[in-house]
Amino acid sequence: MHPAPDHTLVKVKPTGKYLILPVEENREDSRIDVLVNGEKVTTLFVRLAENNVDYSVPFDLSPYAGKGEILLSIISPVNNREHSRQATEILCWNEMSVSDSFDTSNKEKYRPTYHHTPLYGWMNDPNGMFYKDGAWHLYYQHNPYGSKWQNMTWGHSSSTDLVHWTHHPEAIRPDGLGTIFSGNSVIDHDNTAGFGAGEVITLYTSCDKSQVQSLAHSSDNGMTFTKYPGNPVIVTPNEARDPNIFRNSGINKWNLVLAGAMDHEMHIFSSPDLKEWTYESSFGKGYGAQDGVWECPDLFQLDVPGTNEKKWVLLCNLNPGGKFGGSATQYFIGEFDGKKFTSDYAPEDTLWMDFGKDHYATVTWSDAPEGRRTAIGWMSNWQYANEVPTKQFRSANTLPRDLSLFHSPEGKLLLASKPAKELADMRGEARSYGRFSVSQKGRTFRLPDGKGMEIVMDYSLNAKSDVSLTLSNANGDKVIMTIDAKDMTFTMDRTKSGEVSFSRHFPAVTVAPLSKDAPAGTIRIFIDSSSIEAFDSEGRFAMTNLVFPTQPYSTITVKGKGKGKIKKLNAYKIK
Repeated sequence: MHPAPDHTLVKVKPTGKYLILPVEENREDSRIDVLVNGEKVTTLFVRLAENNVDYSVPFDLSPYAGKGEILLSIISPVNNREHSRQATEILCWNEMSVSDSFDTSNKEKYRPTYHHTPLYGWMNDPNGMFYKDGAWHLYYQHNPYGSKWQNMTWGHSSSTDLVHWTHHPEAIRPDGLGTIFSGNSVIDHDNTAGFGAGEVITLYTSCDKSQVQSLAHSSDNGMTFTKYPGNPVIVTPNEARDPNIFRNSGINKWNLVLAGAMDHEMHIFSSPDLKEWTYESSFGKGYGAQDGVWECPDLFQLDVPGTNEKKWVLLCNLNPGGKFGGSATQYFIGEFDGKKFTSDYAPEDTLWMDFGKDHYATVTWSDAPEGRRTAIGWMSNWQYANEVPTKQFRSANTLPRDLSLFHSPEGKLLLASKPAKELADMRGEARSYGRFSVSQKGRTFRLPDGKGMEIVMDYSLNAKSDVSLTLSNANGDKVIMTIDAKDMTFTMDRTKSGEVSFSRHFPAVTVAPLSKDAPAGTIRIFIDSSSIEAFDSEGRFAMTNLVFPTQPYSTITVKGKGKGKIKKLNAYKIK
């Protein structure tokens, strides 16, 4: 039924589990109001196909089983339609179907082989991560109705080893307060909130006309959540989002850090019960990188090596304003007394957590075992995240990383990001290329077949030498990584890495400082279908960049100038 050129009514009998909706990527969103007995129960936005179907997405009908027909009231972009009869010609009305299944088998050559991705749809910030009863729970900003940003819900996956992930139904869905933006979760061991000892408590941002902070709790280890009837629990006069909560034993209270997005500040609150919050202070005006918006904070303690002291680390994700354009994660190190954070660094000092272009929204798991502080990020950049060459899904997470502090040769205290120890178990068959001296002519080796591998190189250079590693394939795609002993830098050039034309911001050369006091060390490089992550052996630098080779990289060439030696060069195929 087409009452108007832009308005269509569709009756659906929930005789199967899903309503399959056809999507055309370059269309504008249609608004779909779902009505049961005349009452609107939810709204979603979908790029309904008009001329061709790029892929399909499922709308879950199981909540409406036994309720008779449901009615979809759909407002679509007019696209020069003048009469209602023209709306009947739109492709999507014939392509909608009811089904008991939805095919999530991989249809993308760029889907990673060992990084976490959603089964389908869009993903951005990791959210609400906690460890409990042997499982690492990872939630994420998810659009289940398309591969561009929209319809923000919390997707959910879990893992017992940070390598293999099990997908679960969406954990928190939009409601009358708005869509579900980022936040985090904690375990309320002492029942301070009154929902029960061991309850998982989540705070997140509800976003509609404004951004407010809401609470939900779970008694089944985060599989389902009950929203607190007293929501919202925090309302601020200015735009603020992405609450991060943690138990502070020093004050025997909960602390919360909230990103004052446009003010370039982190707002700090305290609470005895996770429901009533008291504003304490703000930090950030004039400190570090000040461009764009500040988002996704995290605040935690780490040991200072060689001492009995601890320092507080404040993660601050910002966009734009990253070192190489667009999104990035900066951090601050200092003191925190439960009310006020004080940086050990001068306002003009900016500390970057990762020196690539594709590391953002990085936050850590609460209650991680063995006292670990383990982080994961969104592996993309807002400059081009909606345009990367995938459709069935968009975006992956970085590899999980264990965080620690270290002293630079200059005596500065900095943050290290080392691949989580569980990742060593991914190593399969090793291909060893032996020991050899670096030369300008270079040596080329064949890489293991397949899209997933880890390369480990031990090297020793003199003060005026360098060594480069070039990944390449038969189509001429290449990524060049260079260690320069004179400048003490690690550089990655992806300007000719494969598919790069989808955004002018994508071709890039990124540079990280090497903080070793001698030009020797170990480099670990993780290569997947559409990403490269490089670290030194202690995580004293990290660099994360997406790549989209037209076919997998098949060779590695090692060359350089000066007196340098490769002590070991191994390529491990990922199991």
